[in-house]
Amino acid sequence: MLQIQHLTIVHTKDLRTILEDFSCTLNAGDKAVIIGEEGNGKSTLLKWIADPALIEDYAEADGILSAARERLAYLPQQLSLQDAERTVYEFFCEEPLFFDTPPGKLAKETARLGLSADICYSDQRMGSLSGGEKVKVQLLRLLISQPTVLLLDEPSNDIDIGALEYLERVILGFPGIVLFISHDETLIERTAGVVIHLEQVHRKQQCRHTVARMPYAQYARERLNAFEKQAQQAASDARDKRIRDEKYRRILQSVARAQVTINHAGKDMPDPMQAARNLKDKMHTVKSLKKRFEREDAQMTEKPVKENPIDFTLGENAQPIPAGKTVLDFALPQLKAPDSRLLASDIRLLVRGPEKVCIIGPNGCGKTTLLRAVWEQLKVRTDIRAAYMPQNYADLLDLEQNPVDCICTKGGAEERTMVRTFLGALRFTTAEMEHPAKELSGGQQAKIFLLRLNLSGANALLLDEPTRNFSPLSGPVIRGMLAGFPGAVISVSHDRKYIEEVCGTVFELTEQGLLKRR
Repeated sequence: MLQIQHLTIVHTKDLRTILEDFSCTLNAGDKAVIIGEEGNGKSTLLKWIADPALIEDYAEADGILSAARERLAYLPQQLSLQDAERTVYEFFCEEPLFFDTPPGKLAKETARLGLSADICYSDQRMGSLSGGEKVKVQLLRLLISQPTVLLLDEPSNDIDIGALEYLERVILGFPGIVLFISHDETLIERTAGVVIHLEQVHRKQQCRHTVARMPYAQYARERLNAFEKQAQQAASDARDKRIRDEKYRRILQSVARAQVTINHAGKDMPDPMQAARNLKDKMHTVKSLKKRFEREDAQMTEKPVKENPIDFTLGENAQPIPAGKTVLDFALPQLKAPDSRLLASDIRLLVRGPEKVCIIGPNGCGKTTLLRAVWEQLKVRTDIRAAYMPQNYADLLDLEQNPVDCICTKGGAEERTMVRTFLGALRFTTAEMEHPAKELSGGQQAKIFLLRLNLSGANALLLDEPTRNFSPLSGPVIRGMLAGFPGAVISVSHDRKYIEEVCGTVFELTEQGLLKRR
């Protein structure tokens, strides 16, 4: 059993409470997903469970964790610098049970993950592996450690579709507790039976959380229905209040007229004493109504406060591409890795008009390398304006800068004001606009990139795993933005919902070149 009691976490830099009085109990067999918008503290919560020391440099936590009989295994979102310098073999040697694991079992698991049979003994540096290979290798070492609790931070990032399906089987078949964070809606829908939702509302001044023991699709549906029902009831209550307040206003006017009449007529009235009693009765009625209305107002249904993921339209500054225009006519006899390994031959890619293209394939087949080669060709074109979003944001973003400086190109006051307005629409707080980008979540860094792409006026986008860091709640919005983009999109992705909803053309990168799958 994994039990958390009355946990509160405060971000020490901006003194923002990201979790307050959180309690949750998970039992063997529970598969729980943590969801929430970017920067809401999902990874911080998982780190605290794994080891409170992991958050000490940026957050303070107060709460009780009970997991004395459990063996916890933690998969971080990013490989540590120390592990990145190790060879794959050295990385596995850090796990004592590695040497007790039969070679046959290792070979079986590596095959399921789509890794080479001898990967565990490789002298290749961990940092030089592809993004998907890093996740697979770390996941394999976790499973070797025979844990009873798996804590997985973005295990679905970067891994190919075959490995995603394997991950689904691992989660569903694991006899202990699985607590994970993922942006892959398909994975969440197929595996999670408990939803832990972290929110920041009222401009991130108030945090709230929900623990729901139900599948994600049901939770999302019931949450939407509850919001709609609350909104309808709040509107009905507001209408009733307006009608009631109008009646109250007329009563007040009646009392005011009676007061004026008595003051002017005085002793000349036929029965001044009776008039005074009548006025007293009316005053009593007014006071009684006011108290009753105050009680009713306190019980009124509040307008629902919903944490909207994004308020932004991609491509509003882009010149639409005509349907028949050739955006890309790319040919490459040989695609080679940085270490000169031959990855694929006879590559040909033709893109016309506002086509939405996705390139799929197993990890390490060269998809990112191919996208970079396409970028080298497109970035010098003058008849279209191309922009590139890499898988590793640090390739094009100076993460030491704050978000405003990352985006501004001219640096004038007018541009900076405009950028701040856009960042606000992307749910950045004023404090977050001053943080170095390296301190922000992957999703927030991705939003910075989206804004850069939009302000550039690009009408041809090259996107390497564009949805990998967006929450399941942001995902539908991002997919809608990209599907409606007026220009061309050439992307690499393993996101099954993105591929289905956005991409009209899908190619698989193989050793023989690009094979059209749709």
